[in-house]
Amino acid sequence: MRAKGVEFDVTYINLREKPDWFLKISPHGKVPVLKVGDVNLFESNAIAEFVEETVAPPLHPQDAVKRAQNRAWTDFVPTFSSGLSATYYAKTTAEQAEGFDKARAVLIKLEEAIANQRGNDGPYFNGPKLSLVDASYAPFFQRFAAADEKMQSGLLNDFPLVKAWSDALLATETVTGSVAESFPQEFAGNMHRRGTVIAPLFEAAAQGNRI
Repeated sequence: MRAKGVEFDVTYINLREKPDWFLKISPHGKVPVLKVGDVNLFESNAIAEFVEETVAPPLHPQDAVKRAQNRAWTDFVPTFSSGLSATYYAKTTAEQAEGFDKARAVLIKLEEAIANQRGNDGPYFNGPKLSLVDASYAPFFQRFAAADEKMQSGLLNDFPLVKAWSDALLATETVTGSVAESFPQEFAGNMHRRGTVIAPLFEAAAQGNRI
């Protein structure tokens, strides 16, 4: 919606203490939920596709084959996010080592897709303009960047096309401004609540966010 210039209001909630009104409008108890008049839409992809169909300009490719490829890579996001998050949600160094192997496996697939299917010079997945596939991946690049600022793994350096894409996404205010101002503190607190092996690296940021 930010990429399309849609006017909207945001209500943030504490997912550890979900209010009753939220549970009534979110069947799966997850965010985001988009309220359109008296109708509540849920699940990220469904919301994104609704906004794509109802608000110009289009963020999907006009070419049907490219559009299908974009949707296929959007469907890969849960696998991708699981791979990246395995590096920073790990509770032991052994788990983290396995997590980096898992992350490399998904990054190889994405690097090959950009090299062989994208057919443009970026900086975004479809070229010079943000698309829905960019919007799908951006939050997980953003979270990995927050973690890797502490881990200093240099993981993305082995995947230059993915790294260039991530850098481009994290350089635009459309992406960086899409989270709450308290995101760094919330992310740090989450590392501690999960008992992650990298939690001590976030000690200063997490102070006051241990509930």
